[in-house]
Amino acid sequence: MLKDIVIAIQAYRQAHQFIRKHNLWKWIIIPGLVYMLLFAVSMYFFGKSATNVIEFLGVKTGLRGWVESMRSSILGFLFTIGGMMLWLILMLLYFSLFKYLWLIIGSPIFAFLSEKTESIIEGKDYPFVFKQLIKDILRGIAIALRNSLWQTVYLVSILILSLIPLIGWVTPVFALLIECYYYGFSMLDYSGERHKLTVAESIHFIGNRKGLAIGNGLIFYLMHLVPFLGWVFAPAYAVIAATLSMYPLKVKE
Repeated sequence: MLKDIVIAIQAYRQAHQFIRKHNLWKWIIIPGLVYMLLFAVSMYFFGKSATNVIEFLGVKTGLRGWVESMRSSILGFLFTIGGMMLWLILMLLYFSLFKYLWLIIGSPIFAFLSEKTESIIEGKDYPFVFKQLIKDILRGIAIALRNSLWQTVYLVSILILSLIPLIGWVTPVFALLIECYYYGFSMLDYSGERHKLTVAESIHFIGNRKGLAIGNGLIFYLMHLVPFLGWVFAPAYAVIAATLSMYPLKVKE
């Protein structure tokens, strides 16, 4: 799996070179700006909501009052760290919901970019078929909904674990890995659809190459650490990198 993670990470560098060489900026900048605006507004309100949820839980459960009454610096420290971990988990949950909404909205451009990338590699044009485009869009939406359901189940379980002292401190790591896998899965599936894999076959194939999905999703998330510029480029770079990492594989195997 580690080898596949490295391949997926290196594919982002190849994606940047690919975009520059074939001048694909117009297919990246415009949807990227829309994504950036939606992301910035959503994260602002998500952050306030997560803070309010933590304060509500602390007051309603009486935990905050109990910690303050104990006058223990250790308990105070544990309570603060626990609150931070819970906030991170909530933000990942919120971002997950936003991410899948964007995957549904952006499915036409993602399907196009994946197909465009492979057509350039092979040196041939795929004929535009409106019926096929609709099929690709519906496939992308179905995969996004399926992944969002399973990921939410896992994240809610992790959210519960995050309330447990000490154990809860490592839950953001597991939550991030799950986030990375399911986002990368959605990006890789565009290639699976083009190679006529059924949803079940795509799930099996990508399940055997989990590193590709995790690596793709990991760089996607890391790009968000670069304000504005990273937000603009992250979605399109992810789908092109996924296509480049999938292309050398014998997808039908």
